This record gives sequence, C-alpha cells and structure tokens, in this order.
Amino acid sequence: MFYKKVKRLLDIVLSLIGLTILSPILLVVAIAIKLESKGPVIFQQERLGLNGKVFKIYKFRSMCVGAEKSGVYETKGDARVTKVGKFIRKTSIDEFPQFVNIIKGDMSIIGPRPTLTYHPWPIDEYTRVQKKRFDVRPGVTGWAQVNGRKGLPWNKRIEYDTEYVDNLSFGFDLKIFFRTIIKVLAMQDNVNVSETAKVATDNNQETEIAATKEESGAK
Repeated sequence: MFYKKVKRLLDIVLSLIGLTILSPILLVVAIAIKLESKGPVIFQQERLGLNGKVFKIYKFRSMCVGAEKSGVYETKGDARVTKVGKFIRKTSIDEFPQFVNIIKGDMSIIGPRPTLTYHPWPIDEYTRVQKKRFDVRPGVTGWAQVNGRKGLPWNKRIEYDTEYVDNLSFGFDLKIFFRTIIKVLAMQDNVNVSETAKVATDNNQETEIAATKEESGAK
C-alpha cells in the first residue's frame, strides 16, 4: 500500500522535528525525574509490535522504582505515581520518548497502542480478526485512544484497532491526530476508571498479576 510508505516517511520526519523542538522540555523533565526519585529517567517495557514482534517501548518514568510490587493497577490517586509523574501523565509528556521508538521503526505516530506481551492476553489467544491490529506498526495514539482510551474494555479497544487497520488512510490519521490534540489539551481519559482498573475485584489471578506489572497503566 502506497500510503504505508508515505506514512513511514512522515513518521520519521515528524519525529525528528518533534525531538528537536521539544528537546528543552525533554531535558527539564529528565532532570526533574532524576531529582525527585531514585531510578532511571526512562522506563522500558516489552510490548507487541508489527506482526507481533516484541520490542521495548520507552517512556519517562512516572512511578517510583519497584511500583509493581504493591499489587494494584494504576488508578486515580495512586500513591506510587511521583509528583513529576502526575504532571507528565496528565499532559502525556511521559509518551514523548516514543519518538525514538518511531525513528527506530518500532512504532508509528498513529496506530493501535502496543499491548503488553501478556496483557490483556498473550498473542496466541487473540482471535484471527483481533490479530489484524498487528498488521500495522503500533502508535503513540490511535482510534481507540480518541474514543475512550482507558475507559474502554479491552474487547472494545481492539475492535477500534481493527477498524483502524481496515480503514487506514491519510485522512483517517489526520482525524485521529487532531482529536488527540483535543484530548491531550483537555487531559481526558488518562486514568483507569473502567473495569480494567478493578482487576482485584474478580477472581482472575493471572489477569491481576499481569495488570500490576504495567507501570504505565496500559495506555
């Protein structure tokens, strides 16, 4: 598909521009994270990418080191989130390091958000239709993110992802881009409020363990 080639070129160019323009902000955030709490500035986590290939996603660390040991999914008022972390999460600045993922070829600006290797379920447990979400590079933002993001149950998120793949186009990407800007400025849907955040209330221990390991709250 011709647009996929154009999309890749646009991703690289826009990411390089973004890193250049935002470099002062990135530096300030990195220093603030380091001064507030011990640990690395960048949080890395394995995610599923294009064709189900595993890669490491980059984010600014927004939680204290070892946060996953507390055994809860990140929710509103989570004490594990640092003061700097609260700000960069609300403003989505924690996602900026993913420009590097885009340049490397792991991700795209627009696409399905990359899922964990084990959550909501391993790749071999996705249905044939659901696996279509892996036919494109995962994105920093996507169709599911502008239609509810963390307020959506996983089946619905993936439904939006496959809809995106089926209708991939420049116009669709542009629509998602501008809706994302509105969401970010309004600081909407950046906290888990649905049943995905209440894993401890059910008896599915495997899901609970998977959820507690995700420092980012499954953005």
